[in-house]
Order: sequence, then structure tokens, then C-alpha cells
Amino acid sequence: GIKWMSSLEAKFEDAKDKKPTAEKLERLRREKINRFRNQHKINIQGTDLPDPIATFEQLQKEYKIHPKIIENIQAAGFQVPTPIQMQAIPVMLHGRELLASAPTGSGKTLAFCIPLLTHLKQPRNKGFRALIISPTRELASQTHRELVKLAEGTGFRIHMIHKAAEAAKKFGPKSSKKF
Repeated sequence: GIKWMSSLEAKFEDAKDKKPTAEKLERLRREKINRFRNQHKINIQGTDLPDPIATFEQLQKEYKIHPKIIENIQAAGFQVPTPIQMQAIPVMLHGRELLASAPTGSGKTLAFCIPLLTHLKQPRNKGFRALIISPTRELASQTHRELVKLAEGTGFRIHMIHKAAEAAKKFGPKSSKKF
């Protein structure tokens, strides 16, 4: 129906709407985030999900990523995160489980390597602290190469093991018992 009111009532009604409530601000923030996700074709499911990032610099400000890692990302020529990185990195930095699907060349390796190094915080002499299992040797080589570039100057030691016998020689005969 039609709502009839005097001009005085209309001014009062407008003034009432101008004061943003917490709910209204939250709704506007959600709409902005949803527009951002739609614009970058990010489809996500779940509850209490972290907001996507728009720049790698946000990672340092919001998540305290090691400055050397951010420097290595920029040195590798990455200016802005890809859609998979925009959403997957914050999800993993919040310690959430993730199942992600994106085309080849979309930046999935970097999307899981950044949170991995961040969760490890700093190098320690405690043996292997993270393990990435790859279905093919080529993918393992690619992941190794990316992690080495990303971790350069941070003190992390990145290894690729593809044969148990070679690993025993490289890390010592007791290494299989230790890890």
C-alpha cells in the first residue's frame, strides 16, 4: 500500500534511518563482502567464515605474516592474490579445514603454502614439522620449488623425499625411527 505522511513526518523518518545500527552496518559489510566474492567468482560454503583478502599486504596487517614471506611473494612477481588465494588463505589461517577446487595455474600451491609457513611460525630443530603428500613427482617438484622460493631467508629447511632409501642416506639411518 501507499504510506501517507506529512513533510514533517518524512523528515523525522529520514533522520531515524540515517543513524546506522550495528545490525545495519553488519548487513552492509556482508553485502560488500558478497559483492567482492561474486565479482571474483568465489563460491564458498560453511559457517562463520573469514572475510577474503584483496591484497597480500592485508596478510601482514591482519594475520602478522612474516615480512620476509611477503617480500618473497612480491619478489616472485605476485601483485594481487588470485581468487583461490583471496579466500583459502584466510580460511586456513583461522585453522579451519578446507576443500578447495580451482583450475590448474590458479595459485593453489601458494594458497596452502603461506598458511603452512605461518602456522609453523619459525624454524626449529625438531625434525620434520609439516608433510605435504603429492600424487605425482611433478607436483611434488612444483610444490618443493614454490616452498623454497617462499621460505627463502626465513630459515626453514624444505626437503623433497621421493625414495625411502635416499631419505635414509640423506637424513641418517635413525631418521625413519625418529619420524
